[in-house]
Amino acid sequence: MAFKRLDDSLSVSPQLSLGDVARAAREGFRAIISNRPDGEETGQPEAAAVQAEAERHGMAFAHIPIESGKAGDADADAMAQALATLPKPIVAYCRSGARSTTLWALANAEASDPASLVRQAAGADYDIASLEPQLQRRRKGQSVTYDVVIVGGGAAGIATAASILKRNAKVTIAIVDPAKDHFYQPGWTMVGAGVFTPEQTRKAEADVMPAGVEWLKVAASGFEPDRNAVELADGRTLTYRVLVAAPGLRLAWEKIDGLEAALGKNGVTSNYRFDLAPYTHQLVKQVKSGRALFSQPAMPIKCAGAPQKAMYLSCDIWREAGALPQIDVEFHNAGAVLFGVATYVPALMDYIAKYGIDLQLDSNLIAVDGDRRIATFERKRDGEITRIEREFDMLHAVPPQVSLDVVAKSPLAAASGFIEVDEATLRHKRYENVFGLGDGAGTSNAKAAAAARKQAPVVAVNVLAALDGKPPVADYDGYGSCPLTVERGKIVLAEFGYGGKLLPSFPAWLIDGTKPTKAAWFLKERMLPPIYWNAMLKGHELMAKPHRIGASA
Repeated sequence: MAFKRLDDSLSVSPQLSLGDVARAAREGFRAIISNRPDGEETGQPEAAAVQAEAERHGMAFAHIPIESGKAGDADADAMAQALATLPKPIVAYCRSGARSTTLWALANAEASDPASLVRQAAGADYDIASLEPQLQRRRKGQSVTYDVVIVGGGAAGIATAASILKRNAKVTIAIVDPAKDHFYQPGWTMVGAGVFTPEQTRKAEADVMPAGVEWLKVAASGFEPDRNAVELADGRTLTYRVLVAAPGLRLAWEKIDGLEAALGKNGVTSNYRFDLAPYTHQLVKQVKSGRALFSQPAMPIKCAGAPQKAMYLSCDIWREAGALPQIDVEFHNAGAVLFGVATYVPALMDYIAKYGIDLQLDSNLIAVDGDRRIATFERKRDGEITRIEREFDMLHAVPPQVSLDVVAKSPLAAASGFIEVDEATLRHKRYENVFGLGDGAGTSNAKAAAAARKQAPVVAVNVLAALDGKPPVADYDGYGSCPLTVERGKIVLAEFGYGGKLLPSFPAWLIDGTKPTKAAWFLKERMLPPIYWNAMLKGHELMAKPHRIGASA
C-alpha cells in the first residue's frame, strides 16, 4: 500500500501489516504512530506487535488510539507532542488513514490556517472539510475573553445587556445570536386578528442591538462552564467572566405528526409564527360556517394564554359578522384547567359561554392531516386515553415547546432540559458565574416577554455583583403577565408570580385584572409595544426596577 504524504514530517497509511513496517524502514521512515485501538476487526495486528517490529528495525513508536469520529483536544495534544518529539519522517496509521489525518490536522491547527490543512489533506485523498470548525477553534488567538457573554439576542438578552450598560458602560459584552430580525412576539396575536400589521412586530436585529456591545452573528454550539467558555458554530471559542444564557426555546412542530407539512394551507395556521399570523386573520375572515379547532399543548409554552387569545378574537370577529352561530368552536387543551391561575378563570368562562365554545380539557393534539382536514386528539377520561378525529374548516395549532439542544445537552441543563437556575436570583445552581433568564430558563414563572422585562434588571445587577466578586443582590418574584384578549377592545389582564400569587401593576379602580376592561386593551394595543421597543430594549426599566434582596416588597 502507498504511504500518503501530508507534509515533510508525516505520511499516513491504512492499517500496517508487519511486512509494511519493514518496508517503511527501507523507505526511510524513522517512527510509526498507531491511531487505531486494538481489536477493531479480526486479524488486525495489535499495537504491541507493530511496536516490536518497528523497534526491531530501529524505529520509534507511539500509540495514540482513538475511536472513529471521536478525536478530542486531549488526543490532538498527544498527537502534537508525538509529532514534535519523534524522529522524522513519521508514518501514522489507523484503519484507513482518516483518523491519523484528522489528528494531524488538529495537532497543527494552532499554528496553521485551517483551510490550508483541509487542502493538504485533500491532496492525499482525505476529505476533512467538515473538521474546519474544530480546526478554527484550536487556532491560536481564537479564544476571546469578555466580561460578559450573553447567548441570545431576543427580548431577555437584549434587555439584560442594555440594563448592564446603563449601570456600567465599561463592561465588555458580547451578544451571540445569528438572527437578522428581532420580533415583538406578543404582537402576533394582534396580527392574527387584523389589529396589527406584521411589520409592526419586526425590526432589524442591528437596530435593537445596544451600543457598546459586540454582536457576534453566529450560533452558540456548546457551553463549557467548567472552563468559562462558549463554543461557536464557526469554530471560535469565547471565554467569559460571567455568562448570561438567554437562548429561548424551540417550537417542536415535529412532535405533532403532519403539522409542519400542513401549516399555511388547508385551513391550518398558528400565531406562533410570524409568517402564519396573517394567514390566521385571512382564515377568520373566510370561514363562515363549519368547525374551528383551537389547540393548546402541555406546559411549558410561551405565553400560556396565547392559544385561547387567538380563539376569543376569532370568535369576536365571527360574532360581529353574524357567522358565529354557524361555526362550531372547540378548544382542545392538553391541560386539566382552562388557565393556570384560578382567579382569572371565571371571567374567561364567561366568554367560553358567550361564544358557545366547546371546552375540551385533557385533550392533546397529536396529528394533523391537512389534505383531509382532520385533526387527531388524545383524550384523558377517568384514567383512560382514547383517540378521536375531528374534521375542521380551520385549525389554529400550537406546538409543544422544548429546550434548545445546545442547552439540553450541556452542563447547564436541569433534568427538564432548561437552564438550571435559582428561581429568585436567576443564578445557576451549580455555576456561580452563570445566569439564565427568558424562555430558556428552568423557572416556573409564565414564559412571556413581561417576565423577561422583570428578569433582565435582576440579572443585570446580579451580574455586576458577580463581576465584583459579590453574591446576588436582587431577586425575582416570578412576575409574568398575560393580557387575555377576550374580545376586540377588552382584555382580562392576568398578572401573577410564583405560585399563582396575584401581582397587579395597577390599582383595581384603574384596571381590575380579574375582569375584562377597555383600559387593559389600551395598554396592550397602544402602550406595551413602545414600552418594549423604546424602554425595555434600551435599559429603561419602567415599572421593572430590580427588587433588592431583603428589602420590603
